Amino acid sequence: MSSRILSLSRALAILALVAAAAAPARASIERLDLAAIVAKSDAAIEGTITRSRVLRVDDPKDGPELYFTFLTIEGRSLADGAARTVEVFFAGGFIDARHGVFNSEAPAADDVHVGNRIVAFYKHTENAGGGVAGNALYAAHGGLFRAFEAAQGTIVQGRGDGYALRSNVRLADLRSQVTELARAKEERRDGTAPTPGAAPRTAPQVTPQPATRKAQR
Repeated sequence: MSSRILSLSRALAILALVAAAAAPARASIERLDLAAIVAKSDAAIEGTITRSRVLRVDDPKDGPELYFTFLTIEGRSLADGAARTVEVFFAGGFIDARHGVFNSEAPAADDVHVGNRIVAFYKHTENAGGGVAGNALYAAHGGLFRAFEAAQGTIVQGRGDGYALRSNVRLADLRSQVTELARAKEERRDGTAPTPGAAPRTAPQVTPQPATRKAQR
């Protein structure tokens, strides 16, 4: 049977190569908040998963049966609102019931269904193992958040302590905060950063209510 569980050493090696760091609830690698994930990732996208595919790689150096799941997300940049289609990936996945690899740090299957609306943070890597290059989902499952409609509007679902989004937040508020953080990141890169200690506004946390009707505009 060719299906097998990733060895701990291989899983850690792949996660390190793609700068994936899971929250303490799943592994004691890295704790993240929103400022940290914006600083460490390349970009973030809000949108809908329109395609999912699993790639198998057999590499003479990194070994046989390396599996990676690729998601195509169509939507907009969370930082500037520009229309964007991005393919992100993470280690693990199954081509069929017999061929694949389980990765405990990967997003849950329910979170990556085609049609799901999500927010994803990603970072480019030249080699995640077996020569696979692309936009790696930052922090594996910690870089993807589900979004849903509620009476207050679109809500991005928080994941708890140690994750970039600890609690539920309105998408509109998250956009504003990520825009500020991304602008500050660019200013630091260009040497025009504002006075140290100036912090972006904290996005208000919300408790969603059933979307029994469309929110009034």
